Amino acid sequence: MGSRGPWGGAVGAGGAGRHAELEEARTGGNLGDEVGVLRGVSGSAGGGGPCAQGGVGQRRRRVLRAEQGEMLLDFPPGWAGRGGRQGYFYIFCVTLHFFLCSRLMALKRMGIVKDYEKIRTFAVAVVGVGGVGSVTAEMLTRCGIGKLLLFDYDKVELANMNRLFFQPHQAGLSKVQAAEHTLREINPDVQFEVHNYNITTLDNFEHFMDRISNGALEEGKPVDLVLSCVDNFEARMAINTACNELGQIWMESGVSENAVSGHIQLIIPGESACFACAPPLVVAANIDEKTLKREGVCAASLPTTMGVVAGMLVQNVLKYLLNFGTVSYYLGYNAMQDFFPTMSMKPNPQCSDHNCRKQQENYKKKEAARPKEEVIEKEEEIVHEDNDWGIELVSEISEDELKAASGPVPELPEGISVAYTIPDKEENLIIGETVAESEESLEELMAKMRNM
Repeated sequence: MGSRGPWGGAVGAGGAGRHAELEEARTGGNLGDEVGVLRGVSGSAGGGGPCAQGGVGQRRRRVLRAEQGEMLLDFPPGWAGRGGRQGYFYIFCVTLHFFLCSRLMALKRMGIVKDYEKIRTFAVAVVGVGGVGSVTAEMLTRCGIGKLLLFDYDKVELANMNRLFFQPHQAGLSKVQAAEHTLREINPDVQFEVHNYNITTLDNFEHFMDRISNGALEEGKPVDLVLSCVDNFEARMAINTACNELGQIWMESGVSENAVSGHIQLIIPGESACFACAPPLVVAANIDEKTLKREGVCAASLPTTMGVVAGMLVQNVLKYLLNFGTVSYYLGYNAMQDFFPTMSMKPNPQCSDHNCRKQQENYKKKEAARPKEEVIEKEEEIVHEDNDWGIELVSEISEDELKAASGPVPELPEGISVAYTIPDKEENLIIGETVAESEESLEELMAKMRNM
C-alpha cells in the first residue's frame, strides 16, 4: 500500500523514490532540480496515484522555494487527474514560472531591489495598446505585474506588422483582445481586464474614471499607476483631466511623427506640471489635430524607437513602484544624436485645468504641514591658513558696475528664475565730457594718431 506524499497525494511503490528526490530538491532550495524531478514524476508510472502519474496525486497547492523567497502557485482543482499532454502543460507552467522569477529575484540578491515580489501587488492601467503600449504591456507582464488594465478601441491591421508584438494572424481582432490572448500565454499569473472603447466619449470617459478609481487587485481601490501610450492629443487631454480630478499619478509617453525621437514623463498632480500646464501648440491654439493630417501622408513608424521609448517607460515604472534608482520626471530620446535630455517641470499656477490648480493648493498645504528638516550648515575647512605670498581673490567688477549692468527682475511663477536681467538703457547712460566737433578730415586725424 502506498504512503502519503509531501502534498497530500498517495504515493505508490513506483513513485516513492521520486518523491524522496523531489523533497530533497525542494528543501535544498534548488528550484531547477525540483522542476526536473517533477518532469520525471509526470512521465513515470506509479501504483497508488489516482491518475497513475508516478504518485503525483490530488495535490492542488505546491510551494516552490526560490533562492530569495517563496512563491505560491495555485493550480486548478483536479489538475493532476489529467494525464498526457495536459500534465506536461502544468509542468511547463512551473518551469516557466521558475525562469521568469529566478532572473528577476536576482535583483534582490544583487542589492538593486529590496523586495521584488512586491511587483505582484500592483495594478497598472495602460491606455493605448499600439506601438508603445503593446510592448509596454508585454514588458510589465514578463516582469510579473499583478494586474493590467488595457484600454483601446482600435483593431489590429496588417499595417501594424512593422511594429513589435502583434502578429499577422491577429489582423481584424481588437487590439485589447489580441493583446490579452498573447499576454496570458506569456504569464498566466497576471490578471487582465480589457476595455474595447474610446475613452474620449462622455459615457466611456465616466467608465474609464471608474475603472482607474476601483480597478486595483482589491476591487474598490484605485490602480497604482496609469500609463498613457496614445497617439493623439485628445486622448492625452482626457487622461490628464481624469487623473487631475482623481489625484491619480500617471506617466505619459510619445513618439514623434518622424519616428526618430520620443519621450516619457511622470506627472504627479499638484507636484509636477500636468499636460495642460505646458501644452503643445496644437492644444494651446485649440486646433483640431485631424485637420493637420495631409491626405495620403501617414506618420512614420520605427519599431526601434517605439521599443526604446517603451523600455524607458517600463524602467521608470519599475523604479517608481519598487522604489529604487532615480525616477525621471521627464526623459527624452533623440535617435539622430543619441541624446537623452532629462528635466523636471513645476506646475503652472495659471493652468487651464481647474483641477490641476486645486491639486497644487492641496500639495502646498501638505508641504506646509510637513515638519521641515533642520539644515546644518557646515563651515568650510580652511585648506591653507598661512598666506606667505599674499594672494587674494579680487572681483574684476565692482558692486556699482554689477548693479549698473543689471535690470529689474520680473515676476515669475514659483520655481522659475531668469538667467540674467536687461539693464535700463536710460538709467545707465554715462554722462561725461563731449568732444568738440572738428573740421579736420579723417585722413588728417589718422595722421595725427600715427605721429603720437
